[in-house]
Amino acid sequence: MAEEIGNEGAEQPAKEKGKKGLGKKKLIIIAAVLAFLIGGGGFVGYTMFLGGKDKGSEAQQKTDKSKTKPVMMPLDPFILNLAEHGRFLKLTIQFELADATSQPLVTERVPQLRDAIITLVSSKSADSLASPEGKFLLKDEILLRANQAIGKDVFKNLYFTEFVMQ
Repeated sequence: MAEEIGNEGAEQPAKEKGKKGLGKKKLIIIAAVLAFLIGGGGFVGYTMFLGGKDKGSEAQQKTDKSKTKPVMMPLDPFILNLAEHGRFLKLTIQFELADATSQPLVTERVPQLRDAIITLVSSKSADSLASPEGKFLLKDEILLRANQAIGKDVFKNLYFTEFVMQ
């Protein structure tokens, strides 16, 4: 009888271990199937909804670019003192306008535009402008201030055609 009790007790943990192992396997399989379905559904949703729009808009942009030539608005060169004593920057900028109809408005507001650029650039140090990241940051800041000076989002992009620091 003592042997029977001992054997019964030994059999129960073995059965529980088998059940636990089987439960873990099921849980792993279910998790893998769910991950696969979610990933596949996300990919299909992206390609159908976002991928299709991007392809259509790219084709439309290509036809729009071929129809309209970008309107460039050059400004006279700037020669500016930087924030550090004895450091100078010669800067020439060309703005790309979002719409050709806004060119007269920009021409009227060139003094405000130049003032915004002078105020911004003269507050910068040579070290902050020396790196490519500094130049990209300066472009973004000038574009933001230029659109604020005009009062509308008329500028699409800007290009440094000359950038000389001394």
